[in-house]
Amino acid sequence: MGEAAAAAGVDRSTIVRIRQVAKDGALTALAASKPGAVGKARDAELAAANAEIARLSEAVKELAVKLTLVEGKGGWG
Repeated sequence: MGEAAAAAGVDRSTIVRIRQVAKDGALTALAASKPGAVGKARDAELAAANAEIARLSEAVKELAVKLTLVEGKGGWG
């Protein structure tokens, strides 16, 4: 590492940090490349998105009913 730092004209700690970042990135990429790992993450994300869509759909229905009742009451008076 000392030779690499001298050749690049940087401090040894810079080489140590670059090496650690590269190692972490490689391990992350390797973990993501495992069969099924990406699919499972995407499936979980899709399930969460579908649950949020269902929740928001119900909220919109409730608000539509309330709006109809409020507008309806205003027309009777």
